[in-house]
Amino acid sequence: MRRHLRRPAPHGGLLLILACTVTAGALAQAPAPDDAAALATSQAAISRQLDDYPFVDQRGQALRLSSLRGKPVVLSLVYTSCFQVCSGLTVHLRDVTKVARRALGADSFTVLTVGFDTPNDTPERMRLYARERGAEMPGWYFASTDAATIERLARDVGFTYRHSPKGFDHITQTTVINGAGRVMLQVYGQDFNPPSLVEPLKRLVRGQEIERGTFAGLVRSVKLFCTIYDPASGRYRFDYSIVADAIAGILALGMVAIVIAVSWRNVR
Repeated sequence: MRRHLRRPAPHGGLLLILACTVTAGALAQAPAPDDAAALATSQAAISRQLDDYPFVDQRGQALRLSSLRGKPVVLSLVYTSCFQVCSGLTVHLRDVTKVARRALGADSFTVLTVGFDTPNDTPERMRLYARERGAEMPGWYFASTDAATIERLARDVGFTYRHSPKGFDHITQTTVINGAGRVMLQVYGQDFNPPSLVEPLKRLVRGQEIERGTFAGLVRSVKLFCTIYDPASGRYRFDYSIVADAIAGILALGMVAIVIAVSWRNVR
């Protein structure tokens, strides 16, 4: 039987979930995972500058974290033998990624799923894992690496995991990394609300990729600024009323400026 230990987390009521793959009898004998400590470890990683880490992707090609610099990276650590929590998280992340890319652009960010069960999470296993969950899409890497790299990566991004009789106990965490390789946000849970991931990505994309001072950059910033999540449809839509309000405000300020200028000329 699989249990989830839940504790309300700070910053918008996020949930910390420790995914346990032990039977009820084994769980009763094992020490309870310290979810408060796991949350503290996770939050301590925010603003941390990440090093480079070597991986092998699902096609057997060498991949380094440094090669993904320049745009945000959504990082998820899983193990392929986890058929409930990890699988559910990947499927949910697939759906949220589709929502985010419709709103922000198909090439606006990268997704990186890393298998931390290094003896078993081979490139072939990662490839099958992606295929079985319908997550084969451009810009999403399913990567393997060695145990030393996993230990270093997990420590640096605040990912807590440990062996258990039937697999691993681990925090269910999605990490948002900016284009410079710095940890910006942790999103917790298997089925988090799409805006909790898409809204931070929208800010990162807007802040890093806007061409300031050009018409193209202005159009892009308006498009991103007016993108609002509609929970009824599960999509992001454009709220053009924001643009209308902005234009109305600019026109009002312009009229005030004209009145002041005319009054000043009349006084002279």
